[in-house]
Amino acid sequence: MSFVTEDVTMASGLCGKCTQLLNVLSAYLRRTCRELEQNIKEFIKEVARCTCLRRAASDTLQRRRTHDLSLLHHLYDGDETPVLNQECLQALSRLAASEDSDLQRAAAMCYLHLSHHLESPLPDAFMEPFMALLLSTDLDVQKTISLSLVNLLVKKNVCKELVIEMGMLAPLLEMFQSGDPTAQCHSCACVAVLASSESNREAIVADGIIPLLVLAKSYDPKVQQNAAWALLNLTQSDWSTRILCQVGAIPVLVLLLQSSDSEVQFYSCSALCNIAAVQEHHPKLLSIGSHFLLKSLLTLMSSSVQKNSAQACRCLQSLSKNVLIQEQLMELDCTSPLKAQLNSSTSSWTESAITLLSTLSAHSPNNEVLVGEGLLDVIGQLLHHHSSNSAIITHSCTIITNLCSSCMGQQAVMESQCLSGLLSVLVSPLMSEETLLCVTSCLHHLMTRDSLKSNLSAAITSEQVSGLVKLSGETANPQLSYNSAAIISKLQMNGEIIQLLRPHYMAVSAYLLPFLKKQDVSFQQLGIVTILNLKKDGEFSALLAGSELETQLWKVHAQTEETRRLLQMIQLLSPSPLNPSLTQ
Repeated sequence: MSFVTEDVTMASGLCGKCTQLLNVLSAYLRRTCRELEQNIKEFIKEVARCTCLRRAASDTLQRRRTHDLSLLHHLYDGDETPVLNQECLQALSRLAASEDSDLQRAAAMCYLHLSHHLESPLPDAFMEPFMALLLSTDLDVQKTISLSLVNLLVKKNVCKELVIEMGMLAPLLEMFQSGDPTAQCHSCACVAVLASSESNREAIVADGIIPLLVLAKSYDPKVQQNAAWALLNLTQSDWSTRILCQVGAIPVLVLLLQSSDSEVQFYSCSALCNIAAVQEHHPKLLSIGSHFLLKSLLTLMSSSVQKNSAQACRCLQSLSKNVLIQEQLMELDCTSPLKAQLNSSTSSWTESAITLLSTLSAHSPNNEVLVGEGLLDVIGQLLHHHSSNSAIITHSCTIITNLCSSCMGQQAVMESQCLSGLLSVLVSPLMSEETLLCVTSCLHHLMTRDSLKSNLSAAITSEQVSGLVKLSGETANPQLSYNSAAIISKLQMNGEIIQLLRPHYMAVSAYLLPFLKKQDVSFQQLGIVTILNLKKDGEFSALLAGSELETQLWKVHAQTEETRRLLQMIQLLSPSPLNPSLTQ
């Protein structure tokens, strides 16, 4: 007893006898306390050996567990959305924190049930038990809770950013190494959904890329699917795509194109499509020997799975912006599978193929092969079968314009249905001005070729002439007006064309007058050329005589003469050092 010792020491004024007595008392108290402490320990040991208290504690714990399980059992009754209150949260927390795997499993099953039936966001507080369950030593618990997390994430019942903030990524990534395909599948699906959030990608890229690439090589198709899905989501950002390319994701994704699973093919092809959209990655994409990527994409393009075929075509389209890749594609005979895809009854397939062919036709060395493969025959048929599809029509116009630059191409246009197809689009009621602009531009280009001009003049109908006249008066779109009027100006004025144009002479005069009044010389010249062509018909000449159109024509003539006179005066001056060509 230290306090007695202190008193004895402090009471230094006591006599020797009193000091001795106090020391005896102090020793007695210390001995007594030690004996009491020992007796208490012996008592506790004896009580602990008795089963009644252990049974009582066990009964209390069992009653609490029974209560918790009974409480959670009500969540399983019916399909109605459960009421999540504080008592329910406490029960889940206790079961999740238990060392009993059966109780943890019950909590995990409860969350799985919630993930199927919950229609509203899960309160943030209910996310706390997830961490304990993900860290469980029981693999079944981990598989169940990770599946419930997938469901909640997909249904947007939980916040993806909160999952990362709570540190759940680490145990999810650890499950990748479990060796159990189901656990890998569920955890990888969680990571895939989390990777769809821009703010989460940094954390996933830091620790998850290499594990994802490992799982992408799994023999289990479901695991491969989710790994490829996660990699696809990581290619949604330029910076994360760059890191993927640096750590060797491209060879893995290219190999996945060979998978027998169509979903794996789609995810990997979509990821490669995102990578190919950035030209700086093209060297790495093409570094795999023997044109392996291009061959794989061409094979996938022939897939019976529509979305895979279309996606492969989009990927090739991104790559084909590189002329070197175009040459390699032509060497691999890409025209045949593309033509086959053009004949598909599905518009999306056709659009993907014709977009790529449009790009290939822009490179003139490819044109001879494209014409020789009969591409224009297919394009002509497309214009008739897809007369309301703007994308197909626009790319068809581009291809026709590019391929008719050679005599061989012009001959192929004449022998195909391209001319009649283009003319039929003119009277389609569903065409936008933008699409009509492409069509009229293509027709105008064709009319500059004498052989094609003759064929087009022979093929045009009364309805199509009416359509061109109407478009020529389109004041809101000057370029569309110009293209349409230019086509009319080049029609061969034979008996049939004259009969088609005569009912429209007043309308033609109505748009020619503004043309002549424009300051734009190209419109003035087009007006003069049109009048010159139409005057081959005496009826138009009679209509022109004395009209306002003729008056304006003479004004343009006078202006032109004045301009010519002024230019002649300039030429008479001494040469200017700034423009010596005036003397030439």
